[in-house]
Amino acid sequence: MTPDVNCNIINFPNCGNEMVIQNEDGSYTVLINAKLSNIGRLNAYKHALKHIFENDFEKYDVQEIECEAHGMSYK
Repeated sequence: MTPDVNCNIINFPNCGNEMVIQNEDGSYTVLINAKLSNIGRLNAYKHALKHIFENDFEKYDVQEIECEAHGMSYK
């Protein structure tokens, strides 16, 4: 099943490319930093989708999640 994903481009107050929020109804909200280039925004969106499709919200260790997302070994 394809998840329901809403995407918003906003100015982040600090650094960061994207943020993914799992909503109460099971949908997702992806926030993308408006300061990124168009290519940067696309890459950030792809990165967010990877987290959604790999069910990273069921995992507990954010460092492990990010290492897997970037193809790096953890521990």
